[in-house]
Formats: sequence, structure tokens, C-alpha cells
Amino acid sequence: MELIVFDLDGTLLNAEQKISPYTQETLRMLGERHIAYTVATGRTLHASRACLEGHSFPLPHIYKNGVVIWDPERNGYTHTTYLTSDEIAAVLTAFEGRLVTPFIFTVEEDGEHTVYHPPVRSAHCRSFLAELSENRGLPLLPLSALPANAQIANISALGDGDAIKAINLDLAEQPHLVAYFGPGMYSPGAYWMDIHHSAASKGSAVDVLKKELGFARIICFGDGDNDASLFALADESYAPDNAIPEIKQMATAVIGHHDQDGIARFLRERFDLPR
Repeated sequence: MELIVFDLDGTLLNAEQKISPYTQETLRMLGERHIAYTVATGRTLHASRACLEGHSFPLPHIYKNGVVIWDPERNGYTHTTYLTSDEIAAVLTAFEGRLVTPFIFTVEEDGEHTVYHPPVRSAHCRSFLAELSENRGLPLLPLSALPANAQIANISALGDGDAIKAINLDLAEQPHLVAYFGPGMYSPGAYWMDIHHSAASKGSAVDVLKKELGFARIICFGDGDNDASLFALADESYAPDNAIPEIKQMATAVIGHHDQDGIARFLRERFDLPR
């Protein structure tokens, strides 16, 4: 049995952060052929609901780059890898003196997220704050309100490229942390960053699903550096034309652009579906 694993942004989703009708029809045909598929994304469960709503993704989903695995059938998380208080302190220290605001994502008892943050320090940070509040509907609270026993999934930021790169260099000395960063796909001129525990990755989470659900092979699709662990694990890995060069080099093949239904068109050919 094969399991197909999709990244979302820059891969399965188009530039409008949606699953196109053509891709939706392709997923339906995969389901009819009993070809299993799921998602592994850097997004939270909350931020993924709008793009996945109305589409059939019955198998467990991987969120926050492997920090959590969500089981739709159980309506809860089955695996989690949270940050420790010492790791959080190291991250906050790396942000000190820089015009970048760290946004701390916690997982509450009901599985939802709350975001805590210090004062906003730049226009990019205010843009990210608005995205979290207005588009994703996440509760936002001051850092001073963060509970001592909070379950922290990740710390994210949006800011100037040089500042983000400097923070990444500081965090490289922390063995239990991993940081992904790159140009803002939906925020021109800004760089995004996502930090979590090094034990969590898309690859490690997919390996859990592979073993627990009994899949023999993994076929994956992704475009960014947070997909590298997934590509390393998979039997077949495919990068859309818009992927970063490092991921293209790791891929079994480079296929069509994400905003031109590249993944869906490839799947129809790969599995001999109607085109």
C-alpha cells in the first residue's frame, strides 16, 4: 500500500491558498481508486481548516512540521512534541535586540491554539499579527499571560530578512531546536521563520503514520526546506516547479507549478486517471 503525502502552501494549494476545482476532482478520483493520501504542513490545524474544509482527508494529518499529528476520526492529537521551558528561553534570547516579534503557539486542552507575544516591533510583525487574528481567528494574548505549564508547539515570526537570518544563526547552536525560514510567500519583502523541537519533523511524523497504518511506500510532494526530512524518507518525492533549488535537487522529479495544478496533473498521469 502507498501513502501520498502533500505539503500545502506552494504545493497542493494555489496562490489563493485554496485547493482548485481541478485538484479537488483529482483527490476525489484518488479516493475512488482507494489510493490513500494526507497532508504534512507547517500550518496549524486551525490555519488549515479553511483550505481543507469540504475536501476528504480522512487519515491523520501532520501539522506544525511534525510537532503534532491530528486524527480526524478521534477528533484529537495522537502524537505531540513540545518545547521545554529552557528551549523557549533560548529562543526568546535570540530575538532580543532585534526588530522581530516572536509569536508563541500553545496547544490548549481542547486542541485549539492560543498565541502569546511581546510588544509588536515592526510593520512586518503587525502584518503577521493581523494575519493570525483576522484571517486565522487565533486568540492573541500578551507574553506576560503565558502559563508556566503551557504546552508550546512552536514559535513563529515574520520580519526583515537580515534579522531573521541572524536569529537563525544564533539558534544553530541549540541542539534541540530546528528553525526553518525563507521569503514570505504571501508577504513580499518579508521573511518568515518557524522554530520547534528538533525531534519533530515531517519525515519523523510520516514515519509514525507509515508504521502505525501499515503503508509500504511513501510518495510525497513539497516545495520548501521543511520538506527535506519528508523527501529523505519517501520512496518517491516530487517538487513543483516553484520549489526551492535544494528540494528540486532531492526530488525524484520536478513537476508542474503549484499555481497551475502541477501536482494534480502529475497524479492523473502517474495513476492513469482520466485527464
